[in-house]
Amino acid sequence: MQERNVDVVIIGAGSAGLSAYRAAKKHTPSVILVEGGDYGTTCARTGCMPSKLLIAAANAVHDARHIAPFGARIESDVIIDRHAVMQRVREGRDAFVATILDSIEDFPAEDKLRGQARFDDDHTLAVADHTRVRFSRAIVATGSSPHIPEPLQAAGKRILTSDTIFDLQELPKSVAVFGPGIVGLELGQALARLGVRVRLFGRSGGVGGLQDKALRAAAVSLFNEEFYLDPEAETSDIQEDDDGVRVTFVDRRSGERLTERFDYLLAATGRRPNLAGLGLEKAGIETNDKGIPLYDRHTLQCYDTRGRASHVFIAGDANHAEPLLHEATDEGRIAGHNAGRFPDLRAGYRRVSLAIVFSEPQIASVGLTRPEIEKTHVLGQDYAIGELNYENQGRAKVMRQNHGWVHLYGEYGTGLFLGAELLAPQAEHLGHLLAWACQQRMSVHQMLNMPFYHPTLEEGIRTALRDLNAKLLLEPAMLDQCTECGPGA
Repeated sequence: MQERNVDVVIIGAGSAGLSAYRAAKKHTPSVILVEGGDYGTTCARTGCMPSKLLIAAANAVHDARHIAPFGARIESDVIIDRHAVMQRVREGRDAFVATILDSIEDFPAEDKLRGQARFDDDHTLAVADHTRVRFSRAIVATGSSPHIPEPLQAAGKRILTSDTIFDLQELPKSVAVFGPGIVGLELGQALARLGVRVRLFGRSGGVGGLQDKALRAAAVSLFNEEFYLDPEAETSDIQEDDDGVRVTFVDRRSGERLTERFDYLLAATGRRPNLAGLGLEKAGIETNDKGIPLYDRHTLQCYDTRGRASHVFIAGDANHAEPLLHEATDEGRIAGHNAGRFPDLRAGYRRVSLAIVFSEPQIASVGLTRPEIEKTHVLGQDYAIGELNYENQGRAKVMRQNHGWVHLYGEYGTGLFLGAELLAPQAEHLGHLLAWACQQRMSVHQMLNMPFYHPTLEEGIRTALRDLNAKLLLEPAMLDQCTECGPGA
């Protein structure tokens, strides 16, 4: 077996691992990147990019089918080429993956190892059966994989996950989607808009990661206008047949028990860290009851079984904290710098929380969520909620996207903007503005002093901010129509 001695070994060449590699190399040339699967990140291969390609096709079809109110018409229905849709998704995905592969190709050959890795002891890593790496510091950046709950496994070969759905040669005719979180909601709506019969089932009542119960209820109502969504479904008797899967469930509207057949079952039921077989116990790393290492969020340094900070770091989806690309790259950079200059550790800069769901209407969460705020604040005493219903917002009405809500959270006494949840048109852009304000720790008053152009969707944010400022007793209550704001603001 070949022997290698390095300062830093990085296990996993995804978003976190690649970021860690670049950061560690700034401190030491002695870095090895180990990858046990195909090169290419989750984002490029199976996550962000292929899903957005599918969503773009779905939204184009949806817009074409709803063009009549603008004074135009299509003489016949939009024809969907089920093969061509998926071919475009695969080709676009492959192009994005190619950019990642080109980047990795530029890394020195001696810095790359292929094969499954496992710890032999706290300073030794075995890579497949060909290389033993003796290291001073290690970074675990092994990513995550889709989790399929046992009841869904009865669907057998008719199961799809976000890792496999984009390899379909053509759009299916029907799909039962389990899990109305970010992935399930995005893909469920996209498939429905592309003519696929979709039923979306949940268990816990959650929708798109929304934490505010009022917005969650609004989301269930809005999405049910397009496709069947039951976030608290009663399902049973999942059975694979020759060319499909049968699902028995209680219809949320009629209460009737139904059995329907679908081409596939899409399990959008979360992801779990790829830690099995890594041998963390041999590295002396302390884990929780789910097998995930205990670590310092600011330095990404793992703790050993004696509760001491170790020479092993963890970043990205492997730590099961925030499964988002920008979080993975941030964590990879922090872990890479700290492993590279060890033992001179620095607390990494952490950005304010920002999550976006590319459904329509879109969903965005910024800063503290309402449940997080309510751990220390009481509504009406310590914090208030500024609201806007986009139903009558001018620009939204012009675009015929006048649906959804904005909830902004602010603190009594300080006027500090704490966070927000949005179920709104183009929430991806509105959410960014709010995230920037939250990261700068701006007050509601300071945010209101920023410019708002007319007519824009951002004016709806101003209206919600004014409502919040009034509820915080920092200005008089709003008039029904602000004469200086322009019509429909």
